[in-house]
Amino acid sequence: MPALVAYASRKGVGLLLWAHWQHVAPRMDEVLDTYRRWGIKGVKVDFMQRDDQEMVAFYVRLAQATARRHMLLDMHGAFPPAGLSQTYPNFITQEGVMGAEYNKFSWGRVTPGHNVKLAYTRMLLGPMDYTPGGFRNTAPQSYQAREVMPMTRHTRGQALAQYVVYDSPLQMVADSPDAYANASGFEFLERVPTAWDETRFIDGSPGSFIVLARRKGTSWYIGAMTDEEGRDIEIPLRMLGDGKYRATVWRDGPSANEVERTVTEAARRDSLHIRMSPGGGAAILLTPTR
Repeated sequence: MPALVAYASRKGVGLLLWAHWQHVAPRMDEVLDTYRRWGIKGVKVDFMQRDDQEMVAFYVRLAQATARRHMLLDMHGAFPPAGLSQTYPNFITQEGVMGAEYNKFSWGRVTPGHNVKLAYTRMLLGPMDYTPGGFRNTAPQSYQAREVMPMTRHTRGQALAQYVVYDSPLQMVADSPDAYANASGFEFLERVPTAWDETRFIDGSPGSFIVLARRKGTSWYIGAMTDEEGRDIEIPLRMLGDGKYRATVWRDGPSANEVERTVTEAARRDSLHIRMSPGGGAAILLTPTR
């Protein structure tokens, strides 16, 4: 493990470890001290699947222990946030959501409508480790459940939009590396931040669609997502500052696995017309030009 840490460090990358909570709980100090000695930057602890008194106490104990060691903490297999990150800011995200991994199963519950509803429900509680990034995208009616190389029920446009709509300071690219090689729209994931300076709700209604804008520095990012119904929307740009902006738009393309990328000039008095396919979406980057 120290050799892997050294290799990653030469690439400018810090390593996190994914651990089962039952491995960590009975000997927490020993485990975390070992990880720190190896040079590990943080942990993703998983498979708790409970919210009883014993488990809540485990969350607090682990948040305290990782904070003392200046280690990042992500709780997967977790109950929804209850404010613990306000006391321990190293505890930066947690699951507590039916997220992207359920695309592997035939239950049919991670639908585009489900994804939209999350913006109005679970997202209000705090950072959400949905693990977006599925790049084997299909239209809802073409989806087939499979555990190997799983599909999503949404388009590539919605896959990109999730990185704006879903807030998580530790964000994921959850597919296998080969899915991203020369992939349509992947350049947006190379640009989108994981922490924000400002958030604005633009338009939408629970269960149908969502348009959310987030600012990082002087740039604005907009994510738009729709349910199983395709729709045309107008996105007003009143949140922009004075002057001109370069608007780069990734919108649903000719197939579910493609986006169309366009670049135009925009100002705060303007609006952008976006067509979203069923289960679709769009991602927009606005950067000042002068």
